Amino acid sequence: MLTKTAQSYRSKTNPSWCQDCGDYKVLDALTAAMAVTGVEPHDMVMTSGVGCASRLPFYTNCYGFHTVHGRALPAAIGIKVANKERTVISVGGDGDAFSIGGNHFIHASRKNPDITYIVMDNEIYGMTKGQNSPTSHEDLLTKINPYEVIEDRINPVLMALSFNTSFIARGYCEDEEQLKDIIVKAIQHRGFSFVHVLSPCTQYNHKVTYESCRKRIKQLPENHDTKDRILSMSYALTQEPLYMGIFYDIQRPTLHDKLEHIRELSMNEIGNPANYTLNDVIKQFE
Repeated sequence: MLTKTAQSYRSKTNPSWCQDCGDYKVLDALTAAMAVTGVEPHDMVMTSGVGCASRLPFYTNCYGFHTVHGRALPAAIGIKVANKERTVISVGGDGDAFSIGGNHFIHASRKNPDITYIVMDNEIYGMTKGQNSPTSHEDLLTKINPYEVIEDRINPVLMALSFNTSFIARGYCEDEEQLKDIIVKAIQHRGFSFVHVLSPCTQYNHKVTYESCRKRIKQLPENHDTKDRILSMSYALTQEPLYMGIFYDIQRPTLHDKLEHIRELSMNEIGNPANYTLNDVIKQFE
């Protein structure tokens, strides 16, 4: 088998992001991570919602499903349930993931499907040219949001920890090597993996820049216990500095494990469904 490179996972479509958008670097890190896993492009499926970040699957040569706004996760879960052999990766931005799609993030964490969710956070809706997102700072001012943000901002990593998401990490798009390593571990993790990525918008969010991110970030301690949820929460609560790395990594039954268990229970109780007619089933409810 020929050795895969990042280019093996790139399509011929050129990205249409703005100049210097952080999502370019996320795409590079993701395709490099795909090459490390060695999974064939035709064995990978990507889903996305709506927004700048949700264009990313177009630029890979994996199978893809472009869903409606905020619905990337349920599509990804459905694909994995239908074919557990596929490697499923879902991507989106902070608005798509935490606003209209926020409810799906909660329940994906509960179900623990064996999929990876990469959220590129620029703390703004770039496609709508400056609308504040769930992660926007309260003092963010833009042309279409000339006054302060009236809602409190959310903390994505802390939120994921509160849901007991089984793999949680944060990376920075400029540190492509670390981000690649994080994504590799996320893909290889058996369960729901959440990767929060700082990815600045250079056009519409002048508060979150590459320079401000460099000054703000700090690596988690090398001896951080990724099994300690409370300790991980303490690092997630800290916003200055903003910690990078793998916060939490545990093993618990996946959605497939639970569905298989239910299937076995039902087979033991009623036997092979092929032995029953529709009339037999209806009689049980008479």
